Amino acid sequence: MDIRTIQQINGGFIANIYKPVDWSSFDVVKKIRGITRIKKIGHAGTLDPFADGVLLICAGKATKEVSQLMELPKEYIATMVLGKSTETLDKTGKVDQEKDIPPLSLKQIDNALEHFLGKIKQKIPDYSAAKIKGQRRYKLARKGKEIPVSYKTVQIHSLQQDSFNQNILRFRVKCSRGTYVRVLAYDIAKKLGTVGYLSELTRTSIGDFAITESLTISEFEKHWKQTHRNENISHN
Repeated sequence: MDIRTIQQINGGFIANIYKPVDWSSFDVVKKIRGITRIKKIGHAGTLDPFADGVLLICAGKATKEVSQLMELPKEYIATMVLGKSTETLDKTGKVDQEKDIPPLSLKQIDNALEHFLGKIKQKIPDYSAAKIKGQRRYKLARKGKEIPVSYKTVQIHSLQQDSFNQNILRFRVKCSRGTYVRVLAYDIAKKLGTVGYLSELTRTSIGDFAITESLTISEFEKHWKQTHRNENISHN
């Protein structure tokens, strides 16, 4: 097993777990807590339920590493639909805009993507966990409350198209902590003269922790039971 799959750290561990689609990041935390019976468990970077990929789970004293792990660059493969946008900027929301897609060449797409390299300002989406006076933005949005516009600065290290077919654009991005890939997708669509929303998102790595080394939850459970069968599990 690769060292980046499970790292033992003085009374705890960091595990590279594959988060499946339709699970929240907290669902994974709860499941790992149930398997290990370790109370002190957290994760280093939320993935939306519709997304899948690398989720770093920290247990016991390794939870002290969360803030440091969250600063590592993250890589994603994203699929977006052009010509329509949704209120949440991803496939979970209702369509709120439609716009024709202009004829696009691969070169035009490359030029548009290049525009977003480096430090950029992103509008914080209404449907996000960011807080306003202690309240989550998405909770206010669901109530139809007026939400003040806010921006944040993020870093896009690399951005390239993977494929383009009719209204489907697939791209790869390496970015800093806090980057909203669905906002990036919407802004890319706008730069291309249309609108768009994120339909699929896979986090392929966090720093050196790669999806090729991720354990599914069932694989983690099997490994845990095999290695701790004859041990007393500490309840950290």
